[in-house]
Amino acid sequence: MNAIAATAKATRRPDRPVAGVLWMLVTGLNFVAVTGIVRYLGPELPAAQSAFIRFAFGVAFLAPTLALTLQRGFAPGALRLFAARGALHTVAVILWFYAMARIPVAEVTAIGYLNPVVVTIGAALFFGERLAARRILAIGVAIGGALIVLRPGLREIEPGHWSQLFAALFFGLSYLIAKRLSEIAPAGAVVAMMALTVTIGLAPFALWVWVPVSLVQVAWLGLVAVFATAGHYCMTRAFACAPLTVTQPVTFLQLVWATLLGALMFGEAVDPMVMLGGALIIGAISYITWREAQIKRRTTPAVPPV
Repeated sequence: MNAIAATAKATRRPDRPVAGVLWMLVTGLNFVAVTGIVRYLGPELPAAQSAFIRFAFGVAFLAPTLALTLQRGFAPGALRLFAARGALHTVAVILWFYAMARIPVAEVTAIGYLNPVVVTIGAALFFGERLAARRILAIGVAIGGALIVLRPGLREIEPGHWSQLFAALFFGLSYLIAKRLSEIAPAGAVVAMMALTVTIGLAPFALWVWVPVSLVQVAWLGLVAVFATAGHYCMTRAFACAPLTVTQPVTFLQLVWATLLGALMFGEAVDPMVMLGGALIIGAISYITWREAQIKRRTTPAVPPV
C-alpha cells in the first residue's frame, strides 16, 4: 500500500525540471530589476522605511488574493509557517536594502549566492532531497565562481558586505519555508501572505527611522513592488514544479544580468574576474540542468493519454 500511495502522489505532482528552470529564470530577471531600482535610489531613505513602502505596495497589489486567502482559511500548520517566514524575511529585506544602497550590484548578487547554497543544503537536510556526487561537485564549482568574484581576503569587508552576508542566510531560511508552503498552499496565497506578514514586521522598524519621502521615491518603490511581487510568484511556481536542487542553482545567472546592469546603468567597471567567475557558474548550472533532464528521461515511464 505504501508503494501504491507513493506512486499516486508522484502521479499527482510530477517533477517538471524544465518548467522549474524557466520559472526561476524569470524570477531572476524580476529580482535584477528590483536590484537596479534600489541601487538607483541609493541610501537617501532608511533601509527599513524603503522596505516597508515596497511591501505596503505589495499588499495593495495582492489585496484580492489576500482577501480570498484569508476567507478560505489555512491548512493545519500553515499559519505558523507563514508567520515564521514573515519574521525571517523581515530581517532579510532590511539587511538587503541596506547593502544594495552601499555596495556594487555585482557584489550584492555574488554574495547572494550563499542564499541558494543555504536552500540547497537545507533541502537535503530537512526535506530529504537527494544530492548526487556530481551535482555536489557542480554546486561546488558554482560556489568557487562566486568566490572568484568576491576574492575574500583581497579586499576590505565593509558593513554593506556583512549586511548582505546575513541577508543571504535569512533569505535562504525563508525560501526553505516557502518550499514547504508551496506543498500546502497555492502560489498566490504564499506570495500574498508573505507581503502581509513582512509589512507588519517592518512597520515598527520603519516608524522608528521615518524621514520625509517624495512622490518620486514612492513611485520608484511602487515599481520595486511590482517586480518583486512578480519575482516571488514565479519563484513559488518554480518550487512547485521541481526540486530545489534543480531550481536554486539557476539563480546564479543573475550575476551576468547584474554585472551588465551595473556597467550600463551605473558605470560600474566590468571586472574580468567577475566574468571568469560568471563563466564557471553558468557552466555548472548548464551541467546540473542537463544532468537532471537526462536522469528524468531514463527513469520516467511513458504515461498513456486519458
